[in-house]
Amino acid sequence: MGLKEFVIPAVDIKDGKAVRLFLGKADNVTVYGENPVDMAKKWEEKGAKHLHIVDLDGAFEGKPKNYRIVEEIVKSVSVPVEFGGGLRSYQAVKTMIDIGVERVVIGSLAYQDRETFEKIVADFPSRVIVGIDAKDGKVAIKGWVEKTEYTPLEFAKTFDRLPIWGFLYTDVNRDGALTGPNIEGTKHLAENLNHPVIASGGVSSKEDIEKLYKLKDIGVYGVVVGKALYEGKIKLEELD
Repeated sequence: MGLKEFVIPAVDIKDGKAVRLFLGKADNVTVYGENPVDMAKKWEEKGAKHLHIVDLDGAFEGKPKNYRIVEEIVKSVSVPVEFGGGLRSYQAVKTMIDIGVERVVIGSLAYQDRETFEKIVADFPSRVIVGIDAKDGKVAIKGWVEKTEYTPLEFAKTFDRLPIWGFLYTDVNRDGALTGPNIEGTKHLAENLNHPVIASGGVSSKEDIEKLYKLKDIGVYGVVVGKALYEGKIKLEELD
């Protein structure tokens, strides 16, 4: 796996458009495209081997709102799609898997309803990614607005024995800020967990990707990149 395969482009959907938030704030939005489907196809054409789709309306409202757009993305690209945003019921997860989503990212539900979460994992083994959104060193849920008492590792450890696919670790304080990823936080998780970890938040340069890429042998599978790709700070087609 080279750097290009290591990068997972993000397509964040809000009000039907492709956007990015700044520091996870719903009211701080930059629109990068009117059509998220075109954006997904663009990243595939530039060499992406994997896409990360987020329904921001779903994350804030508690259930997926842009279902039809996600379905169209899945039908329009040939690479695997992972999806997150508002997956807080069994039916919501089943619906996304039924339309062809390869893996689902679940955060709030894992924290709030362990019984339902474990049923989802049992019925869809190796297709669930536990979303760990960290804010000021603690796990945040419900679209990053509510902080829990757990550290990321404490939270992750409670799921590591289950047949999940792995973890998605986002440092919300860095998300969309182009300030560099939380290398130490990502490394700490990967070293102490049995399942793979995907990094997310703050990537601003090829150098950031290279630093995370060096951690692949300890379990860092890839890195979700959004704003840096949209603003041309990283060019996917130029990565080796």
